[in-house]
Amino acid sequence: MSVSLQCVFHSIRFKVNKGWSTAVLLFLCPYVMKEEKDKRVLLGMSGGTDSSVAAILLQDAGYEVTGVTFRFYEKEGDTAYLDDARELCSRLHIPHLVYDAQEVFRKHIITYFIDEYLKGRTPVPCTLCNNRLKWPLLQRLADERDIPFIASGHYVQKRLIGECWHITQGADPDKDQSFFLWGLPQDIIARMILPLGNLTKTRVREIASERGFLKVASKRDSLGVCFCPGDYRTYLRRHTQIGDIAPGPIFDEQRNYMGTHEGYPFYTIGQRRGLGVYRNKALFVKEILPEENAVILADNLRSLEHRAFYLSHWHLPNPEAVFASQEPLIVKIRYRKQANRCSVSLTPENRLYVHLHEPLASIACGQAAVFYQDDVVLGGGIIDSVD
Repeated sequence: MSVSLQCVFHSIRFKVNKGWSTAVLLFLCPYVMKEEKDKRVLLGMSGGTDSSVAAILLQDAGYEVTGVTFRFYEKEGDTAYLDDARELCSRLHIPHLVYDAQEVFRKHIITYFIDEYLKGRTPVPCTLCNNRLKWPLLQRLADERDIPFIASGHYVQKRLIGECWHITQGADPDKDQSFFLWGLPQDIIARMILPLGNLTKTRVREIASERGFLKVASKRDSLGVCFCPGDYRTYLRRHTQIGDIAPGPIFDEQRNYMGTHEGYPFYTIGQRRGLGVYRNKALFVKEILPEENAVILADNLRSLEHRAFYLSHWHLPNPEAVFASQEPLIVKIRYRKQANRCSVSLTPENRLYVHLHEPLASIACGQAAVFYQDDVVLGGGIIDSVD
């Protein structure tokens, strides 16, 4: 039976006044200690507004918070974010840990990011980082310290449907991050606490300001990929070997020569600007051919449309909810403001075949595809071919 800590203390105070002995209080202590243990949480803290307010709200809710800041990437050795996280923990009187994950981040996220572009694909580093690195690391560190819960400042919620946990969309449609968490396993979701899931970013800033954390309230949002916030082409130039990226031909759909590109990794499917080819009509990247070091352009966006694609590295918490759904599912292949009806089936090669009810343009291999039913994330995968 679960008894709230407040109720136990109230009972103790009442019974002591009525003459209960010290022996009875000692009998109750294990229940109090168990409740305190169950309220311990390990919070991922980036030093930004969201995770800082998450710490404040968790503490308000009675949790014993331990903050951990992961050292994933530090541009030019900038560690100001560590100082910010440490300062907040000090003000809240909570322990603060620092975990150096720079090498594993470089190996599994940055290398993947570069390799995908060199393969002519479009990487999704934030999805990979959340599902394969950040949350599993939180879980591992919590296990090492016997901490039952893990938390973050993500704008998402979760819901138990039947016997299966699902990530659900956050209340703020402009900040919802459910798109990035489709690959989390059940044992992680079950332990997650998400204090910002039912809040807007505006309200989060107000909470920080109301509590006197003015520096936290005024922090800018981080934009784009953390290690590559600007033009990814500049990043690729700096972090690839000489010869990895070289000029090559640009063709039209009939393989007529149109010009020369500076390197096919600098192009993405559906791209319209910065093509280096100028005509009196709009042009779009239709195909990227790494084996030929070539780029194919089309002058009609409809020629980029597809009605189906295949997913590998997929994850479905409840496959039957997807395969046997009587209602059309929604699939998103972009983070914001894009959704298409679809049906999903499993192929003999153990890939997911996604049939779109309406054609969709600019589907790029390497992108993530995420399935929704209303606000519930049903899973997702990585696009490896189009049909």
